[in-house]
Amino acid sequence: MSGGGSPNLDDEYEDDNEEVFLDESDIIHEVPIDNEDLPDADDSDSEHVEEFDDSVHIFTGHTGELYSVACSPTDAVLVATGGGDDKGFLWKLGQGDWASELQGHKDSVSSLAFSYDGQFLASGSLDGTVQLWNASGNPTGVLDGPGGGIEWLRWHPRGHILLAGSEDSTVWMWNADKVAFLNMFAGHASSVTCGDFTPDGKTICTGSDDATLRIWNPKSGENIHVVRGHPYHTEGLTCLAISSTSTLALTGSKDGSAHIVNITTGKVISTLASHSDSIECVGFAPSDSWAAIGGMDKKLVIWDIEHSLSRGTCDHEDGVTCLTWLGAWHVATGSVDGNVRLWDSRSGECVRTFRGHSDAIQSLSVSANKDYLVSASIDGTARVFEVEGLQ
Repeated sequence: MSGGGSPNLDDEYEDDNEEVFLDESDIIHEVPIDNEDLPDADDSDSEHVEEFDDSVHIFTGHTGELYSVACSPTDAVLVATGGGDDKGFLWKLGQGDWASELQGHKDSVSSLAFSYDGQFLASGSLDGTVQLWNASGNPTGVLDGPGGGIEWLRWHPRGHILLAGSEDSTVWMWNADKVAFLNMFAGHASSVTCGDFTPDGKTICTGSDDATLRIWNPKSGENIHVVRGHPYHTEGLTCLAISSTSTLALTGSKDGSAHIVNITTGKVISTLASHSDSIECVGFAPSDSWAAIGGMDKKLVIWDIEHSLSRGTCDHEDGVTCLTWLGAWHVATGSVDGNVRLWDSRSGECVRTFRGHSDAIQSLSVSANKDYLVSASIDGTARVFEVEGLQ
C-alpha cells in the first residue's frame, strides 16, 4: 500500500502505550492487488516442483502457451505442437537436435492434425488460415476462406480431405492434394467449436456454441439433421466424439450435460448428466461400448453406453481439459492442475500420475506405436511420458 497518513498519528506515536487505530477516513486510496503480481512466498516451492518430472523428453522451442499437440499416425517419433507464439513446430521424440519451425501464421496456432497416412500436417490458426505441410515440415499450401479463427481441424479417415470449423459459424472443406476449396457448410449461428467426419467418411457432424449439433452430407453440402432443444443441450457444445460404427455422436456442453445422438435419425437417444460444470472432453473406448467424459468439475466419468450407466468416477484435483483412450481399458487425462494421469476404466483407479508441467494441460496425443503420451501445456512446454507397458 502507498505511504502517508494523517498528521494526528504522529502525536499518537509519541506515547508508546497508546494503541493506534485507522478508521475509514484514514484510507487515502486503495490499491487493487492482482494475485499474479504478488511475489512467491517461498521460491524454494517452485524449485521443489521441478524435482518431480516424470517426462522422458521436454520440448522447449515455443515462447508462449501451447494449445495443441498431434503425433503422426505413421511415424512413431514425429510430433507437431502449436501455441500462442503464432508458431508451430515439428519435432522428434528423443531427438532434441531436430526441429522444424512451421512459419507463416499471424496469430495463435490453435489446432494441428495429421492426415490418416501421415503425409500431410495441417495447422489452423486464430488468423483464419490453415497451412499444409509435408512430414519434413516443408509448406505445401495455404487454405483460406473462413472469416474467423480456426477452432479445430479433422482429416477424412481415408483421403486427403480436410475439414475445419471456424469462429465465424462456418465449416470448410478442402482437397489438400490440389490445395483446392471443396465445400462450405453454413447454418450454425455461432462459433463451430467441434466437428468430425464419421469413421466411414460418409457424414460430417459439427457442434456449435449455438447449442446445436448439425449433421451434413459432405458431397452435396446438405444439412441432413439439426439437433436442438429439449432434451438436448441448453448451452454451447464444447466437444464431440463419434463411435467407430459411425452411428452415434457423443457431445458435451458448457451446461454440464452429455448426450448421445443417433446420427442416422438425428434423435437424442440418451442423456448422460453427471457433471456440475462445463464438459471439456469426451471419447469413445475402442469397443464403442464405453465412453469417458471429463469436465471442469474435476471429474472423469466412465460410462457404459449400451446401458446408459455410470461405471465410475475418477476424481482429479482440478478441471479435466482433455482425454485420450489408450488401448481397450485405459484413459489418459490432462488437467488444469498440470498433471497427466492414466486411469483404469474398469476399476476407476489412477494407474499413474505424470508430473512435470507447472500449468494447465491443453492437449494430449499418443505416439503411433502407443508407447508415449505427449502433452502440451500453458507452461510453454510439451512433455513426453512413457506409457509402454502401462496399458
